[in-house]
Amino acid sequence: MEYLHTLLYLGPLIFLAGFIDSIAGGGGTIGIPAYMLTGMPVHFALGTNKFSMTIGTAVAAGRFIKNKAVDFQTVAVSVIFALIGSALGALIALSISDRSIRLALIIILPCVAVFLAFRKGKVYEGDPESLSLRKKIVLATLVGSFMGIFDGLIGPGTGTFGIIAYNAFMKYDFRTASGNAKVVNLASNFGAFATFALHGNVIFILGIPAALCCIAGNYVGSGFALRKGAKLIRPMLFVVLGILLFRIVYDFASMG
Repeated sequence: MEYLHTLLYLGPLIFLAGFIDSIAGGGGTIGIPAYMLTGMPVHFALGTNKFSMTIGTAVAAGRFIKNKAVDFQTVAVSVIFALIGSALGALIALSISDRSIRLALIIILPCVAVFLAFRKGKVYEGDPESLSLRKKIVLATLVGSFMGIFDGLIGPGTGTFGIIAYNAFMKYDFRTASGNAKVVNLASNFGAFATFALHGNVIFILGIPAALCCIAGNYVGSGFALRKGAKLIRPMLFVVLGILLFRIVYDFASMG
């Protein structure tokens, strides 16, 4: 009975996490606290969240691929470096205090929000062809590396920054930027999940049913993103950045 009660509140929260993540990234800001509400130690919450989000992200990535909203030439390069970066990010995380990481994010996130606000009217709607092949490869390497390192180091918000980077620096429209970021985020998610799983930090008895809810959330959310494009994705980015900032400031203050 307690198990079913746990699923009754965990399922909807993970659905919401998947829905938001498929549109603008940042699902971990909801998913990780949701798992911690079950009483899981933080490392198990992180590992189980990575499991459900990896499966959910695979569904969203599949929908973007099916609807031809992914540039494979760019993504192939980014995926390789995202996998390498996620391993590097995890190593960096082991040498830096959690408090220092959160303090850095408190400074970074408002800057990103201001950047988005002042770029109003400068949203690219599909001009990556204006970049040379060499420049695309260099930028894809940098974006993939950043997403991987950020995911391994922090996690929540990786997809959000990926969408912003693909749109702002590689000039993809928000629909394709979201698709590219989703595929690369899948790679970094898988690398992190594999690490947690190898260390026994995934509780599959909760993770599997939660993953089904995450699949549903990602499926519905990616459908909205594909249909609405920038009209939905751009405003959602502000919402996710706000949630991220609130969560980080709250956790930072709680740490004393």
